[in-house]
Amino acid sequence: MAARKTKEKTARDIGVDVKAPAGSCSDEYCPFHGTLPVRGAMIDGTVVSTRMQGTVIVQREYLRYISKFERYEKRASRYFAHAPSCMKIQTGDKVRIMECRPLAKNVSFVVIERRA
Repeated sequence: MAARKTKEKTARDIGVDVKAPAGSCSDEYCPFHGTLPVRGAMIDGTVVSTRMQGTVIVQREYLRYISKFERYEKRASRYFAHAPSCMKIQTGDKVRIMECRPLAKNVSFVVIERRA
């Protein structure tokens, strides 16, 4: 009897220069192992919450120039992003998220890379 070959699900190329995650998942909204296309904005930030199921909150801090005072002020924006199970994301991780089609009312981004 011939041994059956098990099909390993390989990570697909998403068109962005990032490393694919080591693990695999069966998440249909994973850009590497599912069918979700990514496009548009790419944002680096820090995960501040992982309390939602399959979704994380990513905070991006930036400086805004105030011309009247000739100084900068710190600002922060928060984004809801889908977190594929193969990424194993925790609070405090630096991540890169990318825009995708709307997945929920407030979720239009997906995590594509966990940065060291």
